[in-house]
Order: sequence, then C-alpha cells, then structure tokens
Amino acid sequence: MADALVYRAEGSAVVTGRDLYGFTVTEWRLPATYPPFAAILFVPTTWLPLGILKAVFVAGNAALLTLLVWLSCRFAGLRATFPAVCAASAAALWLEPVFQTLLFGQINLALACLVLWDLTRAPGAVGKGFALGIAAGVKLTPAAFILYLLVTRRVREGLTGLAAFAGTVLLGALALPAASVEFWTRRMFETGRVGKAWIVDNQSLQGLVARTLGDPSPGLAWAVPAAAVAVAGLWLARRVPDDRWGILVTAVTALLVSPISWSHHWVWCVPLIGVLVAEGRLRLAAGVAVLFTARTMWLVPHQGDLDLRLPWWQQPLASPYPLVGLVLLSLVPELRGTVSAWLPDQRAVRSVLGQQNVRVVKDPQDDEEQTATRDHVLRDNL
Repeated sequence: MADALVYRAEGSAVVTGRDLYGFTVTEWRLPATYPPFAAILFVPTTWLPLGILKAVFVAGNAALLTLLVWLSCRFAGLRATFPAVCAASAAALWLEPVFQTLLFGQINLALACLVLWDLTRAPGAVGKGFALGIAAGVKLTPAAFILYLLVTRRVREGLTGLAAFAGTVLLGALALPAASVEFWTRRMFETGRVGKAWIVDNQSLQGLVARTLGDPSPGLAWAVPAAAVAVAGLWLARRVPDDRWGILVTAVTALLVSPISWSHHWVWCVPLIGVLVAEGRLRLAAGVAVLFTARTMWLVPHQGDLDLRLPWWQQPLASPYPLVGLVLLSLVPELRGTVSAWLPDQRAVRSVLGQQNVRVVKDPQDDEEQTATRDHVLRDNL
C-alpha cells in the first residue's frame, strides 16, 4: 500500500511542520504530489497504527467500490437492486484499475464517487458543483468536470465548483502558506516528479507517445496531440445530447491529456461499462470489461528501461487504456446515432423550455404519450 504510506507521510508533515514536498517514502522514493489541501485531509491517517490503517483503506475502498457501482447504475439508468450491486461489485474487483486502487491504497474510488454523485444530482440542486470543487482541490484532474459544466452552459453549477476549488486553495494557503507557494508556483509544473512518463504504468497519451517513439521526453510530439484531443473532447462533450456520454467523454479526455494517468486512475471504466449495458451494447460492454481485466501492460517486458524498447507488435499491449480511450472518443457519435449526436443540444432546449423531461424526438412516428407530453410542454411554455 505504497500510496497510503505517502498519504500518511503527508498528514504527518502537516502535524509536525515538516517540509511537505521535501520527503520521499517507500522503496520507490515516492514524494507528495497533491495540493496542500489534500495533505490536511490526510491528517487522520496519522492517528492509526499502520496495520489498522491498511485494513481501513482496504475496507473503505471495498465500500467505495460498492457505492461507485450503485452510482453507476443510477447514472446509466439500470435498476440497482442490492443483489445486483453486490454481484457487480464483486465482478468489478477483477478490473485492473479497481484492483490496483485497492492494492496501492489509492483514493481514486473516493474521487470518482464524489464526482459522479455531484454530477447526477438533480439540476438546480442546492450546492451542485461544490463536490467537484472539493475533488479538484484534492487532485487537480477532476477540474475537467467543472469545465464541462461551464461549456454545457450550466454556469451556476460550474461557478459553484470553481468557488469550492478556490476555497480549498485558500484553506491550504492559510494552513500551509510556504507549502502552498511551493506547490502552486513550482511543484504543480514538475510532472516528472510524479513519476516516469514512459513506463507502462502511465496510461496517458504522453505514455503512449513516449513508448511508441522510444523517447522518455516526447515534448511537442505529445503536447500537440494532447492539445488536439483536449479541444476535440470538450467539443464532443458539449455537442453530444446525452449527458451520460458527455460526462464519460470528459472523464476519458481528462485521463488522456493528463501528463500522468496511472492505470489505477481509469476507474471510470465502471460507469462506462454500466452505460454500455444499459444501452443494450452487451458485446461492447463485455469487450471493454475484458480489456480492463486483461492487464496486458504488465505482460510486456517493463523492467528497467525496456518500456522504451518494445517492438511494434507489443505497443498496443503496453498502452491499452489510451488506445481504447481514443477509439471511444471516435465512436461516440456512432454510439449515440448519426442523427441524434448532432441535433441541437437537448440541454439547451431544456433550458429554453424550462422542463427537464423534454425529449428531442428522433422518430417521426411518435407514440401517443410522447406527443402528448411534447404538446403539453409547448403549450405551457411557449
């Protein structure tokens, strides 16, 4: 549980006043990489003996996995019965990102639950967006979902997220002023400090490009495609009419363009599989589940710098997650239908009509219930 030990060391640094970004722990010499606000949250990890702390992380992540499965069912529109959630949670343990999260004592499941819970709350719910800001304050990547709210014209919710994030920065600055200056002016930009971008553990675009080119520092060869994917991903998330796919596209885009996306960061495969099952795409869902279970990146030679000297036929095995992410982004319009994916944004239509249950009807042969609902809304609102 290497990451749990890092969190404990961060909490200890807050309590003792030690330099938050000046230590390393474990045989891998892992440093603190999160904002100061996260270190404050890790203080309770110092209250428990190490053995008990590890047990708490295992039990807590198991409970969070169950919660994520339940949230994913609600997100996808699946019926979440207790036996079904328990069975799906047991099956999800075999997914490599989930298993690695439990193995390392990571917080990915906690952040995914926080983000998914907030995004699936009712439109206009009090404080919606606040949890996104807290998640971004712990680990910067969830800030992508705040941007998603803004580009989809949910400005109030997006601003709530930004305010919450700013609050985490302010709290960190008040409690740890020196560490805050160090992180926000220096450490945040030292992506190499997080880890080696070229190792198979890194399942981002940078990792894929570095291994493909055999270059540990791909520079513009990575930055330019990453910028293009970021723009395309946000545009696609803005245009796709189904909010579920908009959220999934945002998650995948963030994981692709982040300089470092360790394999255990890809726990968003859980809601992805749920949505595919809900849409009746069972073969595709099974294929995605197999890919995230296969652990192919660990089958290729990866000792020392062998990650940089893989033959061409091993490259897909070394980078399964960024490849499936790119394929997913390219297939989203097809998955949502060639017509419906490019209709005027249903979110904008709902905003104009003031009704959350308005549907953009694709089939001219509407059933009576759809026609009645549509006519009623139009009479009342236009």
